[in-house]
Amino acid sequence: MKRSSKWAAAGLFAVSALGAIFTSMPAAAQSAAKARELVIYSAQGYDIAMGAAFQKATGIKTVVDDMSTGPVIAKAEAERSNPHWDVIWFDGDSSMQSLDDQGMLLRGWTPNDFNNYTPLGKSLVAADKSYFPGGVTAAAAFAYDPKILPAKDVPTTLQGLLNPMFKGELAMNDPSISGPTYPFVAGVMQQMGLAKGKQFFLDLKKNGMHIYRTNKVTINALLHGRAKLIWVQDSALIADKVQGDPIAIAYPKSGVYTLPDVLGIDSHAPNMKAAKEFVQFVLSKAGQDVMINPANGGGDSYYNPVIKGIKPNPARQQTGINWVRVNPIQAANVENSLKAWFNDNITY
Repeated sequence: MKRSSKWAAAGLFAVSALGAIFTSMPAAAQSAAKARELVIYSAQGYDIAMGAAFQKATGIKTVVDDMSTGPVIAKAEAERSNPHWDVIWFDGDSSMQSLDDQGMLLRGWTPNDFNNYTPLGKSLVAADKSYFPGGVTAAAAFAYDPKILPAKDVPTTLQGLLNPMFKGELAMNDPSISGPTYPFVAGVMQQMGLAKGKQFFLDLKKNGMHIYRTNKVTINALLHGRAKLIWVQDSALIADKVQGDPIAIAYPKSGVYTLPDVLGIDSHAPNMKAAKEFVQFVLSKAGQDVMINPANGGGDSYYNPVIKGIKPNPARQQTGINWVRVNPIQAANVENSLKAWFNDNITY
């Protein structure tokens, strides 16, 4: 969600305004100005608010280019040999791992507040310290209308989705379009094994599973009676439930796949010092207070904190969730082939 005009008034520069500012500057002045600013490529609901809070706290001019995940990654990759960004921030460590595999991220640096991570938070940090989680959501949870589907009939395992009672009544997102969806598809493959995982999705398709483009469309299918059970990112479900939609959320006991929001620093960041300060700010109490407030982040604020002492939004369930970490290296290695297989065999 873009809120550039709101924050530009408070001194935070939106990307669209930069061209006009720099065009009138001599080349040397342009270089100096860019060296002083911090540029963030992000797909988070709270990113503009975070940029404004960081700028206010540090005095560092902060530019947030707010896009959806696909365009964020594509833009960063297009600038691989000549980066114009310092920090990149989006949901999904498998996609961030792909950038790391290409040598695009700073490795081996540890934030000052690293020990503030919870055990779950530390488990989501890249092995080579190339990216860091700010929070975590479930890549997919079950949602249903309790007036239509009794809680006792909601599956507690993934195999329960194959029950004939869900024939033509289950829906999920397209992993090639929906950023949060690929990690849970990869998680299923990891947990079941590739051959059994593929067969599981083929069986779901045979049972009439619907594939929609994004969270919004899939949730609307539930609300309008086109599905009795849906399988999408839990923060989106919580946001709609808070707004009053008749949604109940269930986490399968067989496991829920982790979907952390992750921050990486360009290995050749134009403003490396400020980039490190920004990551540390996000992981601090001041930064987390910005993230956890739905007024700043909308649905993205309904996450499970991974920093000690941060209280989650009370609308979010915190206990009774069996977290299964999706191996980001493994998921990144098969992402293109797995998405292609899903598109050819499940989505079509």
